[in-house]
Amino acid sequence: MNIVLLSGGSGKRLWPLSNDTRSKQFIKIFRTQNDEYESMVQRVYRQIMSVDGNAEVTIATSKSQVSAIHNQLGGDVGISVEPCRRDTFPAIALAAAYLRDVRGVAEEEAVVVCPVDPYVEEDYFRALRRLGDRAAASGANLVLMGIEPTYPSEKYGYILPETEENISRVSMFKEKPTAEKAQEYIAQGALWNGGVFAFRLGYVLKRAHELIDFQDYEDLFRRYDTLTKISFDYAVVEHEKQIEVMRFGGMWKDIGTWNTLTEAMESDTIGKAILNERCDNVHVINELNVPVLCMGLRDAVVAASPEGILVSDLDQSSYIKPYVDAIDQQIMFAEKSWGSFQVIDIEEDSMTIKVTLNAGHGMNYHSHEHRDEVWTVISGRGRAIVDGEERPVSVGDVVRMPAGMPHTIMADTKLQVIEAQIGKEISVHDKKKLELPVH
Repeated sequence: MNIVLLSGGSGKRLWPLSNDTRSKQFIKIFRTQNDEYESMVQRVYRQIMSVDGNAEVTIATSKSQVSAIHNQLGGDVGISVEPCRRDTFPAIALAAAYLRDVRGVAEEEAVVVCPVDPYVEEDYFRALRRLGDRAAASGANLVLMGIEPTYPSEKYGYILPETEENISRVSMFKEKPTAEKAQEYIAQGALWNGGVFAFRLGYVLKRAHELIDFQDYEDLFRRYDTLTKISFDYAVVEHEKQIEVMRFGGMWKDIGTWNTLTEAMESDTIGKAILNERCDNVHVINELNVPVLCMGLRDAVVAASPEGILVSDLDQSSYIKPYVDAIDQQIMFAEKSWGSFQVIDIEEDSMTIKVTLNAGHGMNYHSHEHRDEVWTVISGRGRAIVDGEERPVSVGDVVRMPAGMPHTIMADTKLQVIEAQIGKEISVHDKKKLELPVH
């Protein structure tokens, strides 16, 4: 099975746990059998590989999310990097070109495209495999997944099949309706549009060449920022006559807001949290190393992270985006391909960060023009390279790097350091990547 996971989003609706580099799909909230926590993208990837261990998974995402994907899924997963956000049609076109030109997928092979963040069980991915098989064998150019609706939702578009059979030709599409219209559509047998498409690779490449002037993957990547923002539905689906829909009646939730996310939580609290006996339908996710105490709250969500603290009525939490848009704050936590960092303190001429490097990983060799840095190792073992000289480091060691001096640090075991940045101009843009000297 060739499957493309669309991983977009700006992370605004699940603030403060999400931000521009840590979208909702990277938040670890789902308890595993090992009593640890995994994110949406880890859960979906694990489910896919459980259903089909030979599945070829490609994640279509923005460059700001690549480090988090490598951190959570490793370096083997395929990634189609979008240089900027241009909606789902350009993203799928770029991923299709990536599959053919980089991964060597034949144009007659079937590809399934779906969002990275549905809350589903493994039967969903077994259905996706059948969807791909149907796309390969059917005379239709597109095969969609239609979700059996459970209520008249205003959040989804609707697909109206011609028959009540499991696989049917599509009669028409309906955009997101009012609740009253949604009820009418459901009475007519309409299905939710879950944003899942299956097709033969050559079909989408042909449509992409009809709508975009490009030669191959490299050419499309170079001109990506010039493409018109348009969804796959508007650019392709609405103009295609040969479409089928396959019904899916299993568990399916679109987790996009705090009230839907808390419905999927297996426990009321994650992290240090205390709820007194007068609390009812209260959920707490606490990423800070301090306790959160809730007393007498009803139908509420509390979320605490280095980015901020949210205390909200569950229904009101759906309207968070304009308030978060007004917050101007630098990113306080981010996952990188080598580990993660968390900002501890910011002053006018300094910033203090806790850096965690995973075993076997290291930072890029780099320098800063406008700031000095000091590393203090607080756990683990590794090696620091400063101005071309390598030295072992362990707990208690201090490493100083004046402005302009090249440096990096690599972890032999999981390694944590406190990094003090000191200077008049502290900026994420003040970083010059360099070639690591060969010893």
